[in-house]
Amino acid sequence: MSTTRPAPPVPAPPPGSSSSSSGVVGAAPAAGPRRRLSADLRALRRRGVRARRVARRLAARALAAWRASLHIRIGAITMVVAGTVVVIVGMVLFSQIRDQLLSVKEQAAIDQAQTGVFYAQNEVAGIAAGDGASVRATLDRTVRQLQERGGPAGDFEVVMVYRTGDTERPPAVSQRGVYAAIPAGLRADVASGGQYAQYAMIPGDSGQPRPTYLVGAPVPTTTGGVEQIELYYAFPLDQEAESLSLFRSTVVISGIALTLFVAGIGVLVTRLVVDPVRQAAGTAQRLAEGQLEERMAVRGEDDLARLATSFNAMADSLQRQITQLESLSQLQQRFTSDVSHELRTPLTTVQMAAEVLYESRADFPPHVARSAELMHTELDRFEVLLTDLLEISRYDAGAAVLEWEPSDLGALVRRVVAGMSALAERHGCELTVSGPAQDVIAEVDARRVERILRNLVGNAIEHGTGKPVEVTWAANRTAAAVTVRDHGVGLSPAEAQHVFDRFWRADPSRVRTVGGSGLGLSISLEDARLHGGWLQVWGLPGTGAQFRLTLPLAAGAELTSSPLPLRPAALRRPGGEG
Repeated sequence: MSTTRPAPPVPAPPPGSSSSSSGVVGAAPAAGPRRRLSADLRALRRRGVRARRVARRLAARALAAWRASLHIRIGAITMVVAGTVVVIVGMVLFSQIRDQLLSVKEQAAIDQAQTGVFYAQNEVAGIAAGDGASVRATLDRTVRQLQERGGPAGDFEVVMVYRTGDTERPPAVSQRGVYAAIPAGLRADVASGGQYAQYAMIPGDSGQPRPTYLVGAPVPTTTGGVEQIELYYAFPLDQEAESLSLFRSTVVISGIALTLFVAGIGVLVTRLVVDPVRQAAGTAQRLAEGQLEERMAVRGEDDLARLATSFNAMADSLQRQITQLESLSQLQQRFTSDVSHELRTPLTTVQMAAEVLYESRADFPPHVARSAELMHTELDRFEVLLTDLLEISRYDAGAAVLEWEPSDLGALVRRVVAGMSALAERHGCELTVSGPAQDVIAEVDARRVERILRNLVGNAIEHGTGKPVEVTWAANRTAAAVTVRDHGVGLSPAEAQHVFDRFWRADPSRVRTVGGSGLGLSISLEDARLHGGWLQVWGLPGTGAQFRLTLPLAAGAELTSSPLPLRPAALRRPGGEG
């Protein structure tokens, strides 16, 4: 039952105050709560954003740990599988034990109810139907006697009801509130004749509902007519509920312990297998870093021990082969360097003699003069080859050093193009140069960059078949680039992969017309790498090729992009550099 409380009276304004002034005073504080509410909402939003960020970071860390740790994956999977099995087995066992307990309880309750019906029948055999006091006393006495007799079904409550037609007298009960909680459906079934049972929630001694098994049956009487006596038993299921609760707790605790135990076994077994593999991975990484003396520890004679033994044997073989290759490489480098140095002296002598013959070729017969010219040309090529061999041997030995200095890339390009113009005229090739008007200053080794550009331009002239060669340079905030484009025979993708190999030719039957050594592009690639730059090539058979040199503007900076595309603009696919 609810009551309405009167509202408190509104205090009158103090004397001398006006309604307008009270209105102003009342309106001023309204802005304060609104501002506080807005601030609270903003604070809540900020806390929500921070919470989402923290959740995302935790999720990312958990995902990273899941991907990186085999122990975590095996432990989690084992725990999930073991937990699922334990839950299923526990539910099956709990269901079977519950059904068994209730079945025993039901059978005992029904048997006790039938015995009570027989006893009550004897007690009410001589009941005086018209005497209400006698009926009431007989029912109360019978209820007490049934309560005192007890039974195999445990604790119970008894209710006896006397009916005359549609009139129902107050029942005799062993505990108040039981009869009122008996479902109407069960009453109707018992009133129609026969024994019926049903589960229901019946108030206990403390008034709290508790699960109860109800059994009701009519008590036969000798009075006949419209009189009927009904007997109800209420068997509380507290003991069964307590037993099931204890079993549930036991199953939960045992299940958790079993799940953790199985997960621990899985993690332990995984560790026994993974640790040697992890050690092998660490040893392999150290071997890859150059620590060739690293080996795995061999323990026992099982499969993992055989794995460690095989791994060590492989490492020994790799160490021997790498040592042999290093020795051969050192011998090759020393041989190349020594041969190049040793050939310098006789080459100088032969060049001096060839120069004398070349200067006097006008006094020789035509065939001798031609031989002098050929010898002079080939000796020049031989000198270039020796110079390139010495340079490549310095790269192989790791002795190449850059001389950094700020240089104007445009001036370097123009100087190289001017130096190659005579060669371009002999091949009927037109050299075109384009670049920004402002200076492009980069910290480079100017001598090596000029050598790269000479090799690229000379290669384009040689393979350009007399068509124009375009040289372009540009720069952005971090890098500068130069492209050399020819329209000659071009390159296939397979050929582009070998164009920087030493002494490689796309067509082995084709002779060199420029007089190169076959090492120019290889040295150019090493020069670019020494600067921390890129030297790349694009080609298409019958369309020509384009080389791109990209260098960082600052010495030691890392390249992330190039200001010029590798694929020519006219041939680029839409939406990409190609």
